[in-house]
Amino acid sequence: MNSSLQKQILSIASFSENEIEKIDSCFEYEKFNAKEFLSEMGKISNKIFFIVKGLARVYYLKDGKEITTYLSYDEGFIASYSSFINQSVSFENIQCIEDCEILSISFEKMQYLYSEIPNWERIGRILAEQNYLCMADRVLKLQMIPAKEKYLTFLESAPAKIIQRTPLIYIASFLGITPESLSRIRQSIS
Repeated sequence: MNSSLQKQILSIASFSENEIEKIDSCFEYEKFNAKEFLSEMGKISNKIFFIVKGLARVYYLKDGKEITTYLSYDEGFIASYSSFINQSVSFENIQCIEDCEILSISFEKMQYLYSEIPNWERIGRILAEQNYLCMADRVLKLQMIPAKEKYLTFLESAPAKIIQRTPLIYIASFLGITPESLSRIRQSIS
């Protein structure tokens, strides 16, 4: 098993060597180029992705504009969780911002691991909880915090790699402000 994936999984729950091998056999290694899609709106999102290396985003379209809702990079998970959990058509896209090396697990393999390894359910629960908390925090901040404060909070809370590697247009979209407003905010604090 990839050491970074194993580290992430073992930070959540413990598994025997046998179970680790079974888990490993359920993940598929894939490579994607920058701008390629891991999952597309209008289709059922059948996989959860672990980014071994790279940067990706989740976004949806509103009035023809791309609204970024989530950013993930090296050693992080990313998915269209609502579509994945319900096996329903996704309203989101997952797109690579950089070339990405990915380990993915399908819905069917997740269900298989739930039935075979009782402790695997903890992994699914923690991923779902983290996704919920991230989305709830984001909605709250978008509705209640002024633009400049959103950006300053983002700078304080986001990992440096995301700040350095994500194009400003995606950061502005993630914060719910225009690129022009973000540019003005950045000039006012420098």
